[in-house]
Amino acid sequence: MLTNNNSILKVGDWIKGKSQKGELILGYIETLDILKGIVKVTVVTSDNQETIGKTIQMLSRRVKPLPESKVANKEQIHFLIDLALSTGDEEWFIELSSKLNSMKELVKGVS
Repeated sequence: MLTNNNSILKVGDWIKGKSQKGELILGYIETLDILKGIVKVTVVTSDNQETIGKTIQMLSRRVKPLPESKVANKEQIHFLIDLALSTGDEEWFIELSSKLNSMKELVKGVS
C-alpha cells in the first residue's frame, strides 16, 4: 500500500491520472514502489492511443483511485464484462457473470 493525496493506493486499484506530458490515463495498478513513490499502471484508456494496453510507470502523486462503482443495470454489467475480458481479469469476469446471472434469475422470478 502507498499513501498519496490522502488516498491509499494498492495493487489492483483502478486509477485515473495524468502523465508527465499531461495525457489522461485510466487503468489499474500492477505494482507499487513505496520507496520511490512510483506505480506501474496498465493503461486501459488514454489520450495517447500508443499507451493503451501497455504498462507504464507514473509518480504516485499523479494518480488518484477511482471510486468503486455500484452497478445498476445489465448494460453496465455487460460493459464491465467486456472490460474484464479485455484486461484478462478472470476473477472479475466470474464475479460479474455471477451478478448478471443473478439479475436474470431475479427477473425470471418476477415474470
